[in-house]
Amino acid sequence: MAIIDEQPVAQQDEISFQRLIGTSIVAKLLVDTGTQIFSPFLSIIAPGLGTNVVTMGRLLGLRSAMGLFAPYFGVYADRHGYRRTIRLGLLLNVIGMFVIGASTNVSLAAVGMVATGLGIACFVPNLHAYLSARLPYSLRARGLGMVEYSWALTGIIGLYAVGLVIEVSGWRMPFFILGVGMLIMWYVFGFMPATRTGAPERAAISSEIERPALGRRIRAFLHLGVHARSTYSVIVAGALNYFAAMQIMITYGAWLGTEYMLTPKQLGMIALVFGFFDLAASVSVSIFTDQIGKKRSVIIGTVGALLGYIMMPFFNTGVVPAIIGIGIARGFFEFAIVSNFPLLSEQVPEQRGKVMTLGTAIGLLGAMVAGFSGPWLYTQYGVAGMAAASILASLLALIILLTMVQEYGA
Repeated sequence: MAIIDEQPVAQQDEISFQRLIGTSIVAKLLVDTGTQIFSPFLSIIAPGLGTNVVTMGRLLGLRSAMGLFAPYFGVYADRHGYRRTIRLGLLLNVIGMFVIGASTNVSLAAVGMVATGLGIACFVPNLHAYLSARLPYSLRARGLGMVEYSWALTGIIGLYAVGLVIEVSGWRMPFFILGVGMLIMWYVFGFMPATRTGAPERAAISSEIERPALGRRIRAFLHLGVHARSTYSVIVAGALNYFAAMQIMITYGAWLGTEYMLTPKQLGMIALVFGFFDLAASVSVSIFTDQIGKKRSVIIGTVGALLGYIMMPFFNTGVVPAIIGIGIARGFFEFAIVSNFPLLSEQVPEQRGKVMTLGTAIGLLGAMVAGFSGPWLYTQYGVAGMAAASILASLLALIILLTMVQEYGA
């Protein structure tokens, strides 16, 4: 009997939809909370490390830059299995959480940021690839949309709880709690069934390794066949949407905390409110996107987010209007980006691990730029300057989606 990722192929269907999605949601909730923890609490964590929000933004940019290594994790997954790669990503996140929690200066925190950045780049796209390999295309938006409830639950449960913990025990404790939780999920995923990866991709990788010229190996790696134009267009549109939204997500805690004098508990409450916007978007994806089409859903989300960015400076007249403006942009972004996952997953299914990790790498490159630009634009030009950059990125994403993207597998 053939063995894939240390388990028999015959066992790969021995898991219920509920267990598959439920386990994935719990693991991703922990990772997403670790990812988003800086958004509402940036102005609180920064002084604890003896620095300011602009420098912390640069550290977040460094974390996002680790996404450039995502394709290497995709190659590893296509060779050795998604489950093993998912567990590696969880372990890297554990190390990063513990290091950041123990940090007393920016230099040590940077080491933790690198570890968590590698962990995110390893875990998230390969979890999507793992689920995509198990779910038929007709149900894929439903399954991936449900797993992305974790992003919404991060605000409703994760960041709200983090705000309460910070009030009682300081900013370090949440990192240790998250690290322990991720370690538990690393153990749990050891019992999840394996999923077959693409044998044609593994053969292609072996062929590439034998070639002596680095340039030819890179070209071969980046070659995605007849659907390359559409595939890269999906990836770039997703990265532009990610950049536009991450500028706001990284900075909104400093923005609202500075201009409206909010406490950690109040910022945690605001994160809870945003979580409901995210949840509404993810639920909408799981209900509607398979019916109306993945590409159409991404376009709808991009247009809605664009309108939200346009409204944002005009809504910055009080805490409640500002929250509404951010929430509209954030909810539509979530609808676009979650719909983007199933759209991308079927562009080149025989190289799914590589494609999904390329999407993560380029998306996190957009987040890296947002880490540098968001806090700086806010401190220099206020909300209007930050929103203007997000508007431009969303417009470019919309043009690409309308003119260059095809939907396959429908």
